[in-house]
Amino acid sequence: MALYPPSPAPPVAGTRKNEKLIFAPSPDTPLATAAAQAAIAARAAAHTAKAVAGDVSVSGTSSGMSTPVTPGRAGQFLQHEIHGGLRRRDLDPASPIAQFHAWFAEAKAVGGIAHPETCTLATASLPSGRVSARMVYLKELDRQGFVLYSNFGTSQKGSDLFGDEEHPPNSWASLTFWWESLERQVRVEGRASRLPAEESQVYFDTRVRGSRIGAWASQQSSVLVPSPEKEGDDGRLQLESWVAEAEAKFGSSKEDGIENGGDDQQIPVPSFWGGLRIVPERVEFWQGRQNRLHDRFVYDRVHSEGGGEEKEEWTVKRLSP
Repeated sequence: MALYPPSPAPPVAGTRKNEKLIFAPSPDTPLATAAAQAAIAARAAAHTAKAVAGDVSVSGTSSGMSTPVTPGRAGQFLQHEIHGGLRRRDLDPASPIAQFHAWFAEAKAVGGIAHPETCTLATASLPSGRVSARMVYLKELDRQGFVLYSNFGTSQKGSDLFGDEEHPPNSWASLTFWWESLERQVRVEGRASRLPAEESQVYFDTRVRGSRIGAWASQQSSVLVPSPEKEGDDGRLQLESWVAEAEAKFGSSKEDGIENGGDDQQIPVPSFWGGLRIVPERVEFWQGRQNRLHDRFVYDRVHSEGGGEEKEEWTVKRLSP
């Protein structure tokens, strides 16, 4: 299976709200406008030309733009100095989702960023307020928010977000993206909620069979107990036994005529596993600048009601670095 499967039809046909701007995520997702696409292509070509010409050093400095960095001195963010950095007029005036989509497309186009969908998900446990963070993959972006997939039945993130016998739920979560070759960072803060099973199934079906079996088998974050009968085992055998049980459960599909569970076999998404959508309340776009005088713009959601339904409105403000 390709790393980025083609984007399927939206789970809810005809609703713009559920339109997938990114799905799993596809590299051929079109940009909103031809002009935006041309601008990103031009910037990507310029960056590539600099790299080929040797004008961009390993430290990211550009010729004629700064004095040599002495040993022990912190490096500078200089790549966008020639463009004047990030300005308010460069941003989408109405939506951080649209702005993120543009930056994400540029991160894929410019090269040097192996997995631009990689981000840090942070959650906090109540009542202690203790924060935990982990690296995850953004798998979808729609007009409601940012979607990732994971186990929420036994994991720490599931306990933090949805609570358990000892902890009340805390739906607040944050994502941080870091695209080093562009000297850019995006921070997302919002409330998280589970996707319906039918939506999670759409993505689940794109995973290779082994990953679908693994989702059923892994009791994520549970302590694995070493086998007393196997010298040198550190608990891995218990995980492998869970995988074997899941393999036996989905070992073949007579209905599809697939022996021993082929890659196309339909396997239902587990009830404890699925999509998590973070609906943003605040999104910050950060562009590195010289002398740590970075450009920072933050979108804050404005809650207002009109005509019986909530309107999506945002303020945009520049923050001091």
